[in-house]
Amino acid sequence: MNHSPATPPTAERIAQRLRETLDPITLEVLDESHQHHGHAGANGSGFGTHFRVRITSPLFSGKSAVMQHRLVYDALREFIDDGLHALAIETRPPPV
Repeated sequence: MNHSPATPPTAERIAQRLRETLDPITLEVLDESHQHHGHAGANGSGFGTHFRVRITSPLFSGKSAVMQHRLVYDALREFIDDGLHALAIETRPPPV
């Protein structure tokens, strides 16, 4: 996918990318940008800059929390480059 930097990321596009790359069992993507109006990185629109991701993926099994987060960051690199300013990540490996 090729997105213009002028197009802020959306929760739907982020979720789609995570589904494609991390095969999640559970996934929740929340756009929390409206809570950061006036803060660093806010674009003034109230969306597209601050997100929270809650994800459970079999790809996290046996990996440290840092490595789990790295997988999420790597999957979302394009969105970070396009203006995603803050990303709160909550990862879990699947239950055994």
